[in-house]
Amino acid sequence: MPPQHETQLSPKILVSDDDLNVRLLTRQCLEAEGMTVVEAASGPETLDIFVRERPDLVFLDVEMPGMSGLEVCRRIRQMPQGESIPIMIVTGSDDRQSIDQGFDAGATQYKTKPVNWSLLGRDVQYMLRASHAFNSLKRQEYRLRYLAFYDPLTSLPNRRSFNEQLNRILKRSQRHDSSAALLFIDLDHFKRINDSIGHGRGDRLLVEIAKRLTNELREDDAINYFSDHSDNDAERNTEIARLGGDEFTVVLSDIDDTTAVESVARRILNSLSQPIPLQSHNPVVTPSIGIALYPQDGTDPDTLVRNADTAMYAAKADGRACYRFYNEEMNARAVEQLKMEEELRHALHFNELELRYQPQIDTRTGKVVSMEALVRWKHPERGMVPPNEFIPVAERTGLIIELGEWVMAEAAKHCIYWDSLGLSDFRVSVNISPLQFNQPNITEVVRDFLDRSGLPPERLELELTESAIMTDAEINIEKLRQLKALGLALAVDDFGTGYSSLSYLKRFPINTLKIDQSFIADLSSPDGAAIIDAIIALSRTLSLRVIAEGIETAEQMRYMVDKQCDLLQGYYFARPLYPEDVPNMLKEDFLDYFAPSIGSLTRA
Repeated sequence: MPPQHETQLSPKILVSDDDLNVRLLTRQCLEAEGMTVVEAASGPETLDIFVRERPDLVFLDVEMPGMSGLEVCRRIRQMPQGESIPIMIVTGSDDRQSIDQGFDAGATQYKTKPVNWSLLGRDVQYMLRASHAFNSLKRQEYRLRYLAFYDPLTSLPNRRSFNEQLNRILKRSQRHDSSAALLFIDLDHFKRINDSIGHGRGDRLLVEIAKRLTNELREDDAINYFSDHSDNDAERNTEIARLGGDEFTVVLSDIDDTTAVESVARRILNSLSQPIPLQSHNPVVTPSIGIALYPQDGTDPDTLVRNADTAMYAAKADGRACYRFYNEEMNARAVEQLKMEEELRHALHFNELELRYQPQIDTRTGKVVSMEALVRWKHPERGMVPPNEFIPVAERTGLIIELGEWVMAEAAKHCIYWDSLGLSDFRVSVNISPLQFNQPNITEVVRDFLDRSGLPPERLELELTESAIMTDAEINIEKLRQLKALGLALAVDDFGTGYSSLSYLKRFPINTLKIDQSFIADLSSPDGAAIIDAIIALSRTLSLRVIAEGIETAEQMRYMVDKQCDLLQGYYFARPLYPEDVPNMLKEDFLDYFAPSIGSLTRA
């Protein structure tokens, strides 16, 4: 690292000579040039004053008691602050060997006695200017090297530095027959959060993430980078790296078993998953962590990184906010996911996708009052691909935005078709993914869609997940208000599975809460029933409509009707319908036909 001490307006010169007269003459010459002089009369004293005073130049006599000037020069050069300080050695010997010894000890300039006092001030000024220029070049060189190997935002090693260090660690592990682990960390939904809070706050968020990682990884985790020239354990440093964007890595060397690796992964998960205060925002950024082990998962850096990356995507596929160790089956899954991504793009462009509609029945009238649009993929070779297989792929790749826009456009076409049949008094519900909702221009996107399609806004209801609207709630409240102002309805899907704050929930301009089907399936348990009762009571307090999805049995239907749930949806009434079958379904009277008991309960 280059010296931090720059030449001052009044340079400080350390004059070291056991001859008092020489020191006095030197002081007079240098002070006449505007310099500050400190004096030493012996070698040991010179070293003490050098450390204490941090001079800009040393005027050093070779012959001194206690320690020669040559030895003093050598010791100064061994100090970090003396590495590039200019040193003028003065001696009565003018033979070549003496001069060579002076330069070998580290002298910058060599003068023989008697000193030409009239020229000394000029010579010192020249040496100071040269030293200043040299140090400026050293600082520039250091800055360029720093930018080449470190991330300027977080000050962590960058991708280039990481690649070099990982290569060294693996070579050392091979020589010592030891194990190592690579943790590949990706922040969940970071782009969505970054777009929501602004890129300035997003940068501060990354800085805080880097701090938490650094603080969490203690020295005993053996997160080690080694120098080019040594295998000495004393040269270990605890470091992580930022590869770019929201990707970080951690290398663990000399691990005995996977227990230590899991301990580190759990600590990282816990630390990064805590809310991060950023002025008026408190975003929660969870990490997905993939882990690859040396040598079993790869013996070279490229293979190890690739497999850790594959394991990270497996963690995301398993719900995010978790860690996964690499195994060979993941490669097959990754290839399959890539193939499905390519085929899904093809399906979007070549009309392999279809919409089905599941009715939502009013428990007071038994009539279908709304339909939820559900996307289906009819693959030419695979047949019907389940949504739980291709929707996560669409979300991970960003295709969900294009898919969501396709769903809205297709639903609008069907509504216009039904309108032509005189069936215009029901609403269509469309799911909006978190990625769609967190587009900064989501209101403009929906407004443009309504203008282009000609669909009346009161015919449309947007369903958003609880976790999507609660991420940065203050900003999302304004987004929801803007959407609501367009004239459409808003519903919270999968309610009860997220982390809504009641103080925020009552401020959200929503119309409907949709009870997650997992609670309906658990209705027979006391806890499941209690949760449903609480959600319905909350909805009544907030004057919100309640939909129960996933109704599959008469018992579930009777319970929900008894609790005066507003709308019911599920296979018990109908499976998702083709668009052409919707008109006949609208004619059905579920009050009398599907569940006569509803009539007795609601008419009582």
